[in-house]
Amino acid sequence: MAPAADREGYWGPPTSTLEWCEENYAVSYYIAEFWNTVSNLIFILPPIYGAIQTYKDGLEKRYLAAYLCLTAVGLGSWCFHMTLKYEMQLLDELPMIYSCCVFVYCLYECFKYKNTVNYPLLFLLITYSVVVSIVYLNLKEPVFHQVMYGTLVSIIVLRSVYIVLWVYPWLRGLGYTSLTVFLMGFFLWNVDNIFCDKLRALREKMPPVVGAVTQFHAWWHILTGLGSYLHILLSLYTRTLFLKHRPKVKVSYFVFINVHLNILCFDLVVGLNNYAC
Repeated sequence: MAPAADREGYWGPPTSTLEWCEENYAVSYYIAEFWNTVSNLIFILPPIYGAIQTYKDGLEKRYLAAYLCLTAVGLGSWCFHMTLKYEMQLLDELPMIYSCCVFVYCLYECFKYKNTVNYPLLFLLITYSVVVSIVYLNLKEPVFHQVMYGTLVSIIVLRSVYIVLWVYPWLRGLGYTSLTVFLMGFFLWNVDNIFCDKLRALREKMPPVVGAVTQFHAWWHILTGLGSYLHILLSLYTRTLFLKHRPKVKVSYFVFINVHLNILCFDLVVGLNNYAC
């Protein structure tokens, strides 16, 4: 991880147990890690819109919770990278656990009839969240959080692979795209950590705007935010297929990602060419 920053800013010295490779207060006096902060918009704006559409279309409340949890991750991460305070770090890391638990519940309940609640699974996930929270608050060891988060992600990946290989093979494109985008973000997260000194030295030789492209933790936010959103879309798609509807995925020209239901037709807006499948 990066050493303490040379510059001082509005929020004072960092108190978080983690610091990332972006130079602190290099862009703004009020934002410790500017690019790592603003890149969280991918976690905030599209899921809010998705939550609104989910509510309007009367979809099951667990999908509304999934969107809102993803938004909570983005807001917490925004506060963390903006201030580098320990309390804000918790607002980033703990919602990551909670949101993944919601994703697990949604994915494992795709093949159930409407208006049913899996109380054993719900109890297990709530217990997992509480135990991880208590242990992490006392241990304050980032590796513990990363392992617990990685465990949930692995469960989600295994379930998703099962669905696209043996249940709905025609969803492989969406499922593999979600996984690939997420893994790309994870790869850049590691590059940012391992080669931090070299990246900082490289940025000193570049114009500021060009150097911003090498902020790989910000790219981690963008790619994992998109990958997580695609995962919710995969879960929704799977659910509507089980309920005997005929959902469609359409990619259009826009920046935002949104989901709305129009005779169970999902619109995915990711800034790509128009495409319908």
